[in-house]
Amino acid sequence: MLHLRLISPAEKTDDVIRLIEGTIGTAHLCVLPGAARSPAGDVVLCDVAREAGDDLLSGLQRLGLETTGSIAVDDVGLLLSKRAEKAEKEAPGEPADAVLWEHLTDATHEESTLSVTYLMFITLATMIAACGVVLDNSILIVGAMAVGPEFGPLAGVSTAVVQRRPRLALRSVTALLVGFAVAMAVTVGFSLFMDAVGLFTEAKLEGDRPQTGFVYAPDWFSFVVAVLAGAAGTLSLTSAKSGALVGVAISVTTIPAAANAAVALSYGDTVQTWGSTEQLLLNLLGITLAGVLTLAAQKRFWAGQHKRLRRPTAP
Repeated sequence: MLHLRLISPAEKTDDVIRLIEGTIGTAHLCVLPGAARSPAGDVVLCDVAREAGDDLLSGLQRLGLETTGSIAVDDVGLLLSKRAEKAEKEAPGEPADAVLWEHLTDATHEESTLSVTYLMFITLATMIAACGVVLDNSILIVGAMAVGPEFGPLAGVSTAVVQRRPRLALRSVTALLVGFAVAMAVTVGFSLFMDAVGLFTEAKLEGDRPQTGFVYAPDWFSFVVAVLAGAAGTLSLTSAKSGALVGVAISVTTIPAAANAAVALSYGDTVQTWGSTEQLLLNLLGITLAGVLTLAAQKRFWAGQHKRLRRPTAP
């Protein structure tokens, strides 16, 4: 269940109440007239099944409540109520399948913002991966994959395409391009430093690397895995199963490919540099394509559920 806390101008409260009462899957409606001070208005509280949440939020936005009042949404961890159980049974579909588009947009907006923290994470992940490719250490590669924050901007691009939000798309693409450019540039310098102190050598990079050689040898399996990981990652975001993102992070080779390209560039190895760059671009394309298709399918599915979320009006 979701808990909504609304501030509504007095003249719109009746419309808000009618909308809530007319939406299947709502319960525990409370109205506190004149309780809000900034902005001034009435406070309206209610619980709604997750399956009906996006429909109700869209209706509240059409009433202009996000402009003249406020809309706050929280996940309810525990709710003991027969009325809530009835509301969840009435709402079509399953909670795990429901998509809160505004929540998804807000989450991807935050994750795809080009910030100092984002740049530090992607740079550190690339440097860790650089150690992994030189040492041919799969544990370091997996660790770098888990640290990398690049899935946020990729999800932002997918969301922006499906929701037709060009600003979010521009922000996400900028975070990806600038993030990888900075990370790879710093990693080139890091590689040169490690070579100078004798910890990296060209012989290690060019030698037999059974654990990490795949990062500069792109093939169709790389693309297939990227597509599957992109679909899984998108589902984990829309269903609030964030724990699955760890599995997604360690299943694609974006960060290791960028790291291998940077180290190879520091040694002037154009073959590995281009191979790793192709691997990176192939994975980015596969994840984005899968994200767009997954979100488009979910949007189409929930569009069919929309008409089932309205209570029949009395004659």
